[in-house]
Amino acid sequence: MSIAAVIQMTSGANLQENLEVAYHWLQQAAQRGAQLVALPENFAFMGMTERDKFTVAEHDGDGIVQSWLARTARQLNVWIVAGTLPLKIPGESRVAAACLVINAQGERVARYDKIHLFDVDVDDTTGSYRESATMAPGHQPVLVETPIGRLGLAVCYDVRFPELFRQLVSSGAQVLVVPAAFTVPTGRAHWEVLLRARAIENLCYVLAPAQTGLHSNGRKTYGHAMMINPWGEVMACQLHDVGAITSEIDLQQQRETRQKFPVLAHRRW
Repeated sequence: MSIAAVIQMTSGANLQENLEVAYHWLQQAAQRGAQLVALPENFAFMGMTERDKFTVAEHDGDGIVQSWLARTARQLNVWIVAGTLPLKIPGESRVAAACLVINAQGERVARYDKIHLFDVDVDDTTGSYRESATMAPGHQPVLVETPIGRLGLAVCYDVRFPELFRQLVSSGAQVLVVPAAFTVPTGRAHWEVLLRARAIENLCYVLAPAQTGLHSNGRKTYGHAMMINPWGEVMACQLHDVGAITSEIDLQQQRETRQKFPVLAHRRW
């Protein structure tokens, strides 16, 4: 049995302040025994405009945020799922929304680029979202071995596309992580339902760190960071406040559930 944690933040346009907040909650989670901690989407930076991300975008493998992640993982002796940060793509004018996994030795062991980009209209203060204007989509599902099990990576809007999660589970995923910055209207309507559905249909743990509250750019996010077990039960939830929540990951219990209720073996396609 292992312990995981997810963090909820209200990130803004000051990168250093965001990293200080993230460090505090990473430290709190590590002190509670978490072996792996997941940060939300855009944990290090949410600019005043979408194009502001270009000012902090880093080259793959080199930069302030990536160095901070490696150093923090070593200091706290914890694995970190680093929500998303903008990484430059050679020959591409847009950036990748990259979710990195750093092990407890400070080594990067996985990178997942957000596949499904949020190009929608929402009835909130922002109104129109067009991530594809500044971000290039990823193309490859990513699975990584961690101390809490085989971890399948996804980001925010990805949660609406069950075929991605089925592909991850077909490759052996036991835990799914979905760092997010959900809008308030879509969060209120769909956030918990979608996360629990992905857990239930795949008999997987789901870890969902989140952004919450009013950000410096005027955007509002829904919060409700969650940890869900393979039966679809919410094990822990951080409603609106910034903070960290922890819960146990019991892979033996998951195996027993999958044996007693072998829905994954009953698939026809």
